[in-house]
Amino acid sequence: MSHHTITELANGKVYALHNTLPLDGRVSAYPASTRGHTASNCYLLCEDDGALLLDTGYAAHENAIIEQISSIIDTHTPLSIYPLRMNEFMSVGNAMAIAKHFNVVECYSSVPDVVTWLEFETIDTNGKKMDTPDLPTTIFDPSKSYQVGKNGHRPINIMNAPIRLISTKWIYDESSKTLFSSDMFSHVSQDSPEGPWLIENDDTVTTSSFVRSFLLNTRYWWLEGVDTTSLRKGITDIFDRFDIETIAPGYGSILRGRALVEHHFSVLDDVLRSLDRSAVEARYIPRGMER
Repeated sequence: MSHHTITELANGKVYALHNTLPLDGRVSAYPASTRGHTASNCYLLCEDDGALLLDTGYAAHENAIIEQISSIIDTHTPLSIYPLRMNEFMSVGNAMAIAKHFNVVECYSSVPDVVTWLEFETIDTNGKKMDTPDLPTTIFDPSKSYQVGKNGHRPINIMNAPIRLISTKWIYDESSKTLFSSDMFSHVSQDSPEGPWLIENDDTVTTSSFVRSFLLNTRYWWLEGVDTTSLRKGITDIFDRFDIETIAPGYGSILRGRALVEHHFSVLDDVLRSLDRSAVEARYIPRGMER
């Protein structure tokens, strides 16, 4: 059974929509041996004249996510959607369902005609074509500025993730000092579906050896023996550029507190340094081998 909760990260401004998953070897975002629970996190950023939803969650959580959003905004609120990973189900799984229930005015995308990427509900089980809601595409342009709502008082910074396997965006919200980091910093799972899904000031698992193993046993298996110089620089530039007090990943527990943020960035940098080709040789890794 999935556990559905909401965490208010900033007063009336940022909400985390948690829908939990058991870790039993089937969730590729975690090493196969990991046990316990994680949360699939979508984030709703709100202003009086509009809202922005980061990721839409797995289709299995459709009813819960629609109920969670409904508890925060009404069906008249202009809602923008931004799947941070257009080719991953956790990001796009409920986009069309949400567009049917809410006043979705745009979907951010790096490709035109976003509906063709989100057509999971265009054909029913009998093969009959279903009505498709209008979902206007807003092509992301890194030269432009973006905001939550339309009044210009809530700027957000959208950037290509400096470390990624697939096309991935990170977003920094200046008003809440939150970095939405998608599939990075997502390693903090929990024993219970109740969490905690917000950790403040300290955690008990984030060491260099743990994070190194986590990355190599998930989608970052390719890091060992590559040139990590540019990756480290890109991550450091983001840490230096923005005043980050909260890291909000797509999976797992949210990390809050400047000291905790500094610790996680420091550990990641240490791991990437240890995986650089100057320190370790690249090697072929059979499927299922954990390091």
